[in-house]
Amino acid sequence: MLRRLFALSLLFGLVVPLSNAAAAEELRSTLADQQEVAVTIYNEDLALIKDKRRLVLGKGPNTLAFREVSGRLRPETALLKSVSHPGKLAVVEQNFDFDLLTPEKMLEKYVGEEVQVVRTNPASGEESVENATVLAAANGTVLRIGDRIETQVPGRLIFPNVPAHLRDRPTLVMELESATAEAQEVELSYLSGGLGWKADYVAELDADDKKLDMNGWVTLTNTSGATYKNARLQLMAGDVNVVREMIEPRRKFMAEDTVALAGAPAMAEEQLFEYHLYTLPRPTTIRENQTKQVALLAAAGVPCKKEFLLRGAEYYYQGQHGELGRKLKVGVFLELANRKENNLGLPLPKGVVRVYKKDAAGAVQFVGEDAIDHTPENETVRLKLGDAFDVTADRTQTDFRKLAGTGRFDYVFESAYRIELRNAKEEKVTVRVLEPMPGDWQIVEESHEHAKESASAASWQVVVPAKGEAELTYRVRVRF
Repeated sequence: MLRRLFALSLLFGLVVPLSNAAAAEELRSTLADQQEVAVTIYNEDLALIKDKRRLVLGKGPNTLAFREVSGRLRPETALLKSVSHPGKLAVVEQNFDFDLLTPEKMLEKYVGEEVQVVRTNPASGEESVENATVLAAANGTVLRIGDRIETQVPGRLIFPNVPAHLRDRPTLVMELESATAEAQEVELSYLSGGLGWKADYVAELDADDKKLDMNGWVTLTNTSGATYKNARLQLMAGDVNVVREMIEPRRKFMAEDTVALAGAPAMAEEQLFEYHLYTLPRPTTIRENQTKQVALLAAAGVPCKKEFLLRGAEYYYQGQHGELGRKLKVGVFLELANRKENNLGLPLPKGVVRVYKKDAAGAVQFVGEDAIDHTPENETVRLKLGDAFDVTADRTQTDFRKLAGTGRFDYVFESAYRIELRNAKEEKVTVRVLEPMPGDWQIVEESHEHAKESASAASWQVVVPAKGEAELTYRVRVRF
């Protein structure tokens, strides 16, 4: 602490006479006392920290400064207990000091107080000292020196002392009652913001778009204001309910370091309550202002299915429209089943899946990405990769008639449609045409047999030949 403050004084031109009296009043615990630390990170900017340290406390009352905790610690969640001497340690009071020592903070704390200004004569090098009162420090420094006001610091400042509760690192100060003077292991657990994680997946398609290799990574970010050395790392996947008013706003992430752990073994997974817990099989250091990547899974030869999809809209069936679109885009989707027989079968945390494919020269190219939600085992992963370049559609309403109805809720409409599909590819494709149907609907005529997807949707599978066209026509009657 003394060395750090002295370094600050040299760097910023400040001189702060320090007394050992403040240090004698409290016991200080630093990372040198730490035996182990465990970090469990949740999806929503939240983490549970368990910091175990070895301390020697005096019997009776103690003031303990538990230093180098997270700067985003939620003090109402902090819990200190003695692991080696259960029941012999009690917390009477605690204060979280997160106002950190900087030259600006020193000035703010000394508004209305006296400091000394040291000037250096540029010709002789001699120093002169004047007393000054700090009038303001919010948007620039204002000093009263004798009978004049100065708005800039004319030299170095000397402060008589370090203000109370101004520390160089975030510190939890606790008033304790200890029933023993023996060395004991204590554990401080607390919730903190500033730690988060997300899953990222990389998939590579084969030449036929029928199989893919997929790797999953966990990306961690630490902006909590603390470093966790050799931590036991666990990640909780799932939507854990948290009272939002008690969570601090998410701070803008400014990464100063990035670490990628290539070739690491996949994380162990287990079910916990209604969530899934992933555990890194080895300790890892999570540094302050760092992004870290950890291997989550690796799967090869996962069967997948590519689908071309043209989607309609409900409003088509409620009025007269005529032409409904030319050169409509046809979406390209990829589906894979999260099953063990498909070399997957793992709970997949929500994240982004990025898909790549090799070109004719063997170079890997990016072909699209999509976000997935938490996906349990045996569920289907469906990804939209983009819109097809060579497959397009024209949609036309060829007929519209009102068959019955005089009020808002007894209309009967009948309308007919033509969808022309074109394929410029060298191979045939199958396009799934999905039409949302409002009200009570009935297909009365069609060129291709439809499937009733649900009470409000019909679909057709239309094969479009290579370098060719195909046409779907249908007539539908809708009752409201």
